[in-house]
Amino acid sequence: MTTPTIDTALQRFRELLAASIEQGRCLRLVLARPQGAEPDLQRVVVRPLLLRGQPQLSFVYSHATRDITKNLPVPQGLALVDELLGGSFRNAHLVTPQEETQLTLSKKGKAHLIVHAVAAAEGSVRVRSAGSAAPAAPLAHDREKQRWIDIQRPFLTALGITTEQHQLVPAMARKWKQINKFVEVFAHALASSPLAGAQQLRVVDFGAGKAYLSFAVHDWLRRTQGLQAEVVAVELRSDLVQQGQRTAAELGLQGMHVVQGDVREWTAGPMNVMIALHACDTATDHAIHLGLKAGADIILCSPCCHKQLRPQLLSPHPLRSVFQHGIHAEQQAEMLTDSLRALLLEAQGYDTQVFEFVTLEHTRKNKMILAVKRSAPRAGAQAEFKAEFKAGAALAQVDELKRYFGVREHCLQTLLQTDPV
Repeated sequence: MTTPTIDTALQRFRELLAASIEQGRCLRLVLARPQGAEPDLQRVVVRPLLLRGQPQLSFVYSHATRDITKNLPVPQGLALVDELLGGSFRNAHLVTPQEETQLTLSKKGKAHLIVHAVAAAEGSVRVRSAGSAAPAAPLAHDREKQRWIDIQRPFLTALGITTEQHQLVPAMARKWKQINKFVEVFAHALASSPLAGAQQLRVVDFGAGKAYLSFAVHDWLRRTQGLQAEVVAVELRSDLVQQGQRTAAELGLQGMHVVQGDVREWTAGPMNVMIALHACDTATDHAIHLGLKAGADIILCSPCCHKQLRPQLLSPHPLRSVFQHGIHAEQQAEMLTDSLRALLLEAQGYDTQVFEFVTLEHTRKNKMILAVKRSAPRAGAQAEFKAEFKAGAALAQVDELKRYFGVREHCLQTLLQTDPV
């Protein structure tokens, strides 16, 4: 690992970026930690591609509710990156096939650069010189989709996703897609969160099941990112816990733990990231509450069934003719439950998105709630007022929705009232 001096770090990053694009090694550049005038802009992802035979840089601006794509010739694209780093973003993450470069800019404009490459051996980190050979990255617009997890990783074979020859088991194709999509979502959330640049992380995954995602996150954090990460997979069923423990022990995975527990009875402890996928009904609310109590910077949930609100939907009601159809009542209860969860997270100081995780062809339960803690505002009465105003507005919307739909109780709100964060 190498850390250039502050005076040369930014220029060195520009040189590495330009060289990686010229040599066809650049896979992507992620600009994160926004500080510009657009409050809903979260990150910009830059990728090289060929359009009509001409090299271009594709910029995807990710806002809270939409994505905007711009394609520019390489020189103009590099100039735009300089402009964005100068005024809109304080973090840049450059990825090539063998090397990752992290640039962090302080509030005073000082730059800090870390360059590292992960060798083939498990967890080893080595430094490569800028001129050493590396395989070229394909630039074609229709190139094969990038995978966030190497299909040859041993944990995939141990979990039955790949064969001993590291070929994908056909019946596990959907699970393989889910794993890669989840790691992609997690990686982007991490880059845009206060955790960007952190060297140590603790992740807790509630209702982990066979711990597919727990093992994948552990592998990505430890092997790909070179971080000192601890991942705890919490599962209620003892047979799955024992199976996960055997897998972690056989592979000799440091920092990977599979434990038995119920999210409703779990004692909140330190965690930077809280994951809860397909936790039934109000178990999702208990998991979110634990994440809030622990001060997690990232909360990732993919809710399962939504039973609590459906019986509470007001009758008679202007939508009575809609709710008389069971499927409509179920869909409305699901949408309302997750909308209230998102608003309650907003009130607690998180930027929250609700979006499609993977397409319906891969799983029926495909909705995800992503909450990333906002960076601490500058001290001062005005900043405190803005934070309180935003929280108050979110809570007012919660009350308005509850009144309109006749909701008497929502589990997460009850938890926050009886056991405040």
